Amino acid sequence: MTPPAVTPQPQPEAAPPEAPRPGALLARLRRLTWVGAALGGLWLAGLLTFAAHIPRAPEDESATTDAIVVLTGGSERLETGFDLLAAGRARKLFISGVYRGVDVRALLRMSQATPTALECCVVLGYSADDTLGNAQETARWMQAEGFQSLRLVTANYHMPRSLVEFRHALPDVRIVPHAVQPPNVRLDGWWHWRGTAGLIISEYDKYLVAFLRHAFGL
Repeated sequence: MTPPAVTPQPQPEAAPPEAPRPGALLARLRRLTWVGAALGGLWLAGLLTFAAHIPRAPEDESATTDAIVVLTGGSERLETGFDLLAAGRARKLFISGVYRGVDVRALLRMSQATPTALECCVVLGYSADDTLGNAQETARWMQAEGFQSLRLVTANYHMPRSLVEFRHALPDVRIVPHAVQPPNVRLDGWWHWRGTAGLIISEYDKYLVAFLRHAFGL
């Protein structure tokens, strides 16, 4: 006996997805706005703190170290480095981030220093292209020399980021910051000066990237 045919039952159609309610979209938008405002507030507070702590003068000018390290980027830095070396603040001067083809005599002439007096104690580093490279290049040189302390010479606005990189690359080395004041960087009322404000904001963002990179081990 043939069983009766089973007629397939029609399946109920799936209900269309419920569209988000206007109230839910508005609540989500408000949350995102609050998050964005909070992050912006933190960034602004950090910027103001960063700017307030840019060094206005060198730290402990009379201290002696094994080496003086100058990061290229301004004639004031080179002159300061040569003056410190001439004053006996260290045994050697290391200039990091020098262009290929530039020699010690050329840098001494640029800074109006006396070649015969300082040439023997100046070493140039050619491999660094940025602040991270400066720190790594200096670390290799310091290790080769067996030095345990250095005076770091760079522009005042650049010093916070430089210290982040150098302290990470040279954790066991004593670092004495020696900030140079570029004449075109106006720290008093810096927000009124477009060039200085742009420079400080840019440097603050780079500082944050360097700090977070080391904080998260990237």
